Amino acid sequence: MKHKIPVIACAMLALAACGGSNKDGAERSRSAPSAAPMAEQDMIFEPSPSAGGAPVEDAAQQYIAYSHSLGLRLPVKSIEPVMNGHVEACNAAGPSKCIVTNSWYNSYSDDEASGSLQLRATPDWIDTFLKGVDEEAEAANGEVTNRQTTAEDLTVSIIDTDARLNAQQTLQRRLEDLLANRDGELGDILATERELARVNGEIDSLKSSLKALMLRVEMSKLDVNYETKRNPVSQSALSPIGDAFGSFFYNLAGALAAVITAFAVGLPWLILIGAFLWIWLKLIWPRLRKKKAPKAN
Repeated sequence: MKHKIPVIACAMLALAACGGSNKDGAERSRSAPSAAPMAEQDMIFEPSPSAGGAPVEDAAQQYIAYSHSLGLRLPVKSIEPVMNGHVEACNAAGPSKCIVTNSWYNSYSDDEASGSLQLRATPDWIDTFLKGVDEEAEAANGEVTNRQTTAEDLTVSIIDTDARLNAQQTLQRRLEDLLANRDGELGDILATERELARVNGEIDSLKSSLKALMLRVEMSKLDVNYETKRNPVSQSALSPIGDAFGSFFYNLAGALAAVITAFAVGLPWLILIGAFLWIWLKLIWPRLRKKKAPKAN
């Protein structure tokens, strides 16, 4: 019995130690945070880099290209100054905000002229311009005749172009690694170099296309047309009457010339018709009349 007691005591102490360690481990396992969900969260919010240069946006991001059209009716003497003021305002904003792409001005007479201005500008600059154009037209004794805004969704085109660019750049890196790290026959090397040159050209083309698409989104198009506001008592309003008196003898001579020409063209036909009637009345009609006349008893 004296030898059994220490053995039993040792067994009980060992069981107690094992239970305590298991209990502490369970408590630690319940209190320690899980690393897997945190890793998943990091992967969810980590943005993927875009090799094509296009901005990486949320899934709901849309790329819209806006085009604006504006019509102004102004006095003839105000068209050129107002148009030049718009050009100067665009140039003063700088090429990063506004660029004049085309402009022309035509003066047909002292009472009639027209012009057109085409530019690309940031949406903020165009909004400011459109808000102040009514007051500007009113100050010049003119009016705004029409406004139009159209929108074109370029989201699919931009995303597709960016994806194609990424694919071509991946292929470019693989071809460069292939040329740098592998030795082969001359024909295979030349074929790889030709393929690499083709890929480089495709990458340059896609970059240009993507840049043009992004420019259409970042800088909207604005067309401004200028036309003359006519004065009802101006000289041009009475000019048709003056033109009619001035060309009276010319028109009379033209009418007489037309009559003479018609007579000259119709004279041979008149002679031919007259000859046919003479033959009918003198030769054919008397014979027919004798045949139809009743015989005397």
